[in-house]
Amino acid sequence: MAISATLIKELREKTGVGIMDCKAALTECDGDLDKAVDHLRKKGIATAKKRGGRETSQGQVQSYIHAGGKIGVLVEANCETDFTGKTDDFSSFVKDIAMQIAATNPMTIDRENVPRDILEKEKDIYATQAKASGKPEKVIEKIVEGKMKKFFSEACLLEQTFVKNSDITIQDLLNELIAKTGENIVIKRFSRFQLGDSENS
Repeated sequence: MAISATLIKELREKTGVGIMDCKAALTECDGDLDKAVDHLRKKGIATAKKRGGRETSQGQVQSYIHAGGKIGVLVEANCETDFTGKTDDFSSFVKDIAMQIAATNPMTIDRENVPRDILEKEKDIYATQAKASGKPEKVIEKIVEGKMKKFFSEACLLEQTFVKNSDITIQDLLNELIAKTGENIVIKRFSRFQLGDSENS
C-alpha cells in the first residue's frame, strides 16, 4: 500500500526517527500509526532521545580537508564506550559530519547554541520585511516562524539536510547511529577553517 507523506511526518514527529525508517515501519504495519510506533520502539530506534543523559567520554576527532586545501574542518564526536568509538560505523559518521561542516558552514550544532542577539536580529529583519509588504499581524507571525525554521535548517548542523542524502537531516543520521549502537552519541564541537578568513567558525 502507498504510505502518505503526512502519515510519515506524523510518525516522525512522534518518534524522532528518520524518514526512511518511518516509511519502512508504516509499510510493514500496513499504515497503522500505533503499530508502527510500537514496531520502532521494539527496534530500539525510538529510544534514541532517551539516551541523551548518558555520559559520553569516548569517541573520535576527525579532520576533513576540502579539495585544493582551501577549507579544513576538525570535529569531535563522543560516545559511551571505546569499543563503539573505534567502529567503522562511528568513524564514517564522524567523517561525514566533518565533510558536512566543510560543505555547509553551520553556525552552531543546534538551535540552543545560536546566540540570542543573532536570533533577535533575524526575527526583527523578517518581521520588518513582512510588515513592509502590508501583511496583517497574525500572518506576520506565521511568516516569521517559517523564516526562522528555514534559518535554523541552514545555521544549525543537526537541522541541516545531509549532503549525501537529501531525504534525511543530520539529526536523523545521528538517531540512526544511536539506534544501531545502543549508545548515547553527541557531536561535541567543531572548528571550520577557510583560507583567507580572519576567524574560524
